[in-house]
Amino acid sequence: MEITVEEISPLTRKLKIQLPAEDVAKEIEAAYSKLKSEVHLKGFRKGKVPRRILEQNYGPKVQAEVGEKLVQATYFDAIEQQKLDVVAHPEIKTHSFGTDGTFVYEAEVDTRPQFELQQYKGLEIEKTETIVEDSEINEELASMRKEMAPLRSVEDRALAMGDIGIVDFQGFHDSEPIPQVKGTAVSIDIGSGRNGKEFEEKLVGLRKGEESSFEIEFPPESPNPVLSGKKVEFQITVNDIKERVLADLDDDFAKDVGEDFTTLDELRTHIAVTLKQKKEEALAGDITDKLMQALVNSHDFEVPARLIHYEINDYINQTEQRLKSSGLTLESAGVNKEEMASHYREVAEKRVRGDFILKKIAEQEDITLAEEDIQNGFGRIASQYNMTVDEVKGYFKSREDMLPFLNELLNEKILKMLQDAAVFKTVAAPEPEADSTEDQEDGDA
Repeated sequence: MEITVEEISPLTRKLKIQLPAEDVAKEIEAAYSKLKSEVHLKGFRKGKVPRRILEQNYGPKVQAEVGEKLVQATYFDAIEQQKLDVVAHPEIKTHSFGTDGTFVYEAEVDTRPQFELQQYKGLEIEKTETIVEDSEINEELASMRKEMAPLRSVEDRALAMGDIGIVDFQGFHDSEPIPQVKGTAVSIDIGSGRNGKEFEEKLVGLRKGEESSFEIEFPPESPNPVLSGKKVEFQITVNDIKERVLADLDDDFAKDVGEDFTTLDELRTHIAVTLKQKKEEALAGDITDKLMQALVNSHDFEVPARLIHYEINDYINQTEQRLKSSGLTLESAGVNKEEMASHYREVAEKRVRGDFILKKIAEQEDITLAEEDIQNGFGRIASQYNMTVDEVKGYFKSREDMLPFLNELLNEKILKMLQDAAVFKTVAAPEPEADSTEDQEDGDA
């Protein structure tokens, strides 16, 4: 086997690999012998088809199969001989059988970036204090009252904030109806922001049985890809108006919430504990983000372009799956794949760089996954999706299926070590916004 290596970029190499004629001939002979024992051709007994006839009928197919087999059988040996630390599957650029009986192929590979670890222990990280204010408990109680309140229809007034409007609607763009923006007898919680702050505000003042139309211009960054960047005209019919009958905030209300509560004070205490837990869970994710940002900011090195490409494709595929679950495609949602890839490129590069940093820290600190870590990971998924551990294991049918899962578990273990070694600076929590729906993006109508 003859190997030549060409440097395409600091991290990319092109390997030209030539296999000797005698090795190639053995594989081709084996392939035709197997084919001869299997094929049926009119006019010939099974196993008696001449080689010349087989070559005429199956030559390209045999060459393709033998070529693939030769690549698979020799690629890793070539990598090992050249002492290349490859980090992604190769891209086979060309392959051909020579007139002299040799087989030549070219493989483009990305190699692991070499860099020196900067400080990773004792990183100073800002940590927001987790304080639950009385105003937050009051907001949660108000939300509970709304959720538990029975509804009654009203006839003598128009829709107001806090009401439930039962409406039919159809959205139009450039005078054409938008199939995904249509609803019949849809309940709109006025003031909740769930259907878009502007959309809900446009309904205020309409009466039962009234028809109306209005326009809303959705910004390009709107979370709904069907609406983003479009000026949409809505035609509305109000079928019914319902108001909430709110209960008094007293001990009887607390008992109605659950058997565990006998007084309003007990309910308030429970809400405070729950809100604190939620804040601490959210804080854990924030700390992880800050740790990764600190590491990425202090390590500047080139990462393989192919891995960035894989990361971008994975993001696009996940977006396509989310849209598919709603009956949409990228095209029908008005999403441009190239623009999405360009927008996500910087994030993808940081994610790839961060993964290299974490893996180098794992090597430095000798951090590896134990069987207990893997079993705990299975258990966590089982608990999250209400499955048994055996059912979860059934989804991982091969090592290829397991690799992303194992990579996530290892990264979590590395980040736990970094978090334990970090120096935290406690900062005050930001003041809660006066109107929790004020800054919500317009969502689905």
